[in-house]
Amino acid sequence: MSTAAMTNRISGASPRFEARMAGVLFVLTVMTAAIIEIFVRGSLNLAAGLIAVSGMIAVTLFFYDILSPVSRSLSLFAASFNLTGLALEALRVQPQGVNIAVVFDGFYCILIGYIVFRSASLPRILGVLMALGGLGWLTFLSSALANYLSPYNLALGVLGEGLVCLWILVGEHSTLEGAGQRGMKAQPGATTTAI
Repeated sequence: MSTAAMTNRISGASPRFEARMAGVLFVLTVMTAAIIEIFVRGSLNLAAGLIAVSGMIAVTLFFYDILSPVSRSLSLFAASFNLTGLALEALRVQPQGVNIAVVFDGFYCILIGYIVFRSASLPRILGVLMALGGLGWLTFLSSALANYLSPYNLALGVLGEGLVCLWILVGEHSTLEGAGQRGMKAQPGATTTAI
């Protein structure tokens, strides 16, 4: 099968399928990352970390494709934040002990939360929770602040992203099938340009 034919086949996938794939990949990636943190040491840690980063890159691209009908430019902006953070994570960049990759993920979560909140097809509470999760990750800009607010900042981040993941895995996706060009539509009166 040629690359063009495969690309057309993938781009023709239903939004429901894309949402489920993003959810499954997210769960597998988080489980992989947790196992790596707990059990893997040495050179295997680097290789396993790259596998987890690769999974999150795929999740980011799925989310971009699913949410781009709501706001293509804002979805691209959000994806660029997460992809930058994932690149920093792969390179293990941590200036002055700050996990900067988590901070980039925080900006990504806030932007995705805003897009989900604007969507006519997704529960608005998921957008709010995702944005709150992003605020939790942003506390990692300061190691002292992150340590002071721990475990509450972690709980916000995990809860926000986890509930969005749970919804895309088991939630009602019938609204994704017929609501707009690729499964979503902007709310009436909402502009589709980035703010």
